[in-house]
Amino acid sequence: MATGTAQDGTVYDLSGPEGAPTVVLIHGLGLNRACWQWLVPELAGRYRVLAYDLLGHGESGPPPPDPVLKTLADQLAGLLDHLGLNRAAIVGFSLGGMIARRFAHDHPERVTALGILHSPHERTPEAQAAILARVEQAKAEGPSATVEAALVRWFTDAYRAANPQMMDLVRSWVMANDPAIYPQVYRILATGIHEIVAQTPPITVPALVITGDEDYGNGPEMTRAIAAEIAGAEALILPGLRHMALAEDPAAVNRPLIAFLDRHLGAQP
Repeated sequence: MATGTAQDGTVYDLSGPEGAPTVVLIHGLGLNRACWQWLVPELAGRYRVLAYDLLGHGESGPPPPDPVLKTLADQLAGLLDHLGLNRAAIVGFSLGGMIARRFAHDHPERVTALGILHSPHERTPEAQAAILARVEQAKAEGPSATVEAALVRWFTDAYRAANPQMMDLVRSWVMANDPAIYPQVYRILATGIHEIVAQTPPITVPALVITGDEDYGNGPEMTRAIAAEIAGAEALILPGLRHMALAEDPAAVNRPLIAFLDRHLGAQP
């Protein structure tokens, strides 16, 4: 695995066989590229895998002032240009799924397939008010103010109780965020949906949209709504899992995702 830094300060890992189709992995709010550690080893056996830290996250530099969803889609475009990659499959988790959709709207010719994991669509007024309240809480008090409630939303009760080390790991990722930057990016998660809902022309690349039936903030109705806006998209609901199924039960996410990528990328040179 090679680690590098692009001109804008984006830090990335590149692994897997050169010449294989490229799969890009985009993490969610408050996390970093390490959240893909349960997928990369299997994926890199067959694809060129690019995982990177969003601006303001992990080891990457800060975003420009007043970032919006397009800011983060432009980060991906710049990273692909930096690496000389013309086309890739894009897999995004949560906020990463929003970025993937924005990138596919802006650069449809560069996307071979989309994997959208646990990502939001339009919220009810009550849900929108709740996430905006969390943004304000994070702005006033920092990441520590929202992380414990987030862990409850992200992992099932039984798994949290039985896996304190995982809770410590994910908590440490969130707590490492800069208190001045974190709420700026949190606001993108809260308000950036208008950039990608019901856009014209619609996305037409192959897509797999996944969530857990207990992911209360990004639930089955949102996953089905996202899939309905992408011609031929598949929607998959994972039973008994919440937001971070990719860490709680990696096989439940990895198997259908890799099977989907194999169907659409496997025949490519």
